[in-house]
Amino acid sequence: MMLKKLLTFADRSAITISTLCVVHCLLSPIILIALPTLTSFAIVDDEHFHIWLLYAVVPISVFAIAFGYVHQRSLSVLVTALIGIIILVLAAVFGHDVFGETGEVIASVTGAALIGFGHIKNLRLRRSNYQPYHATS
Repeated sequence: MMLKKLLTFADRSAITISTLCVVHCLLSPIILIALPTLTSFAIVDDEHFHIWLLYAVVPISVFAIAFGYVHQRSLSVLVTALIGIIILVLAAVFGHDVFGETGEVIASVTGAALIGFGHIKNLRLRRSNYQPYHATS
């Protein structure tokens, strides 16, 4: 039961972090245009914000999705989350230098959305057919 709670917490945390990434990518330009005085807050326009989110979301996602795959064997969840992680890492590492500003935003939002979607599917599968390790069938 403790593992189920830990995995649920991991999935929810990854969903929250992915959502923060999407909100940051989509709202930062609007906020900076509407309220230019907020530029003094480094987190609003900091490119390192994506790296910080990666340090949080990648290990959490790998943990939750890997355990989910071991239990549910859902290849679609695994592939969806992994593609999202790869896209998000590429967007954070290469950023607007390679993709341009618009490309970076599109890649970041796409990657974060795929990660979030993978975790939502993982949560739903765990709720519908969770089997503890020591259960015998």
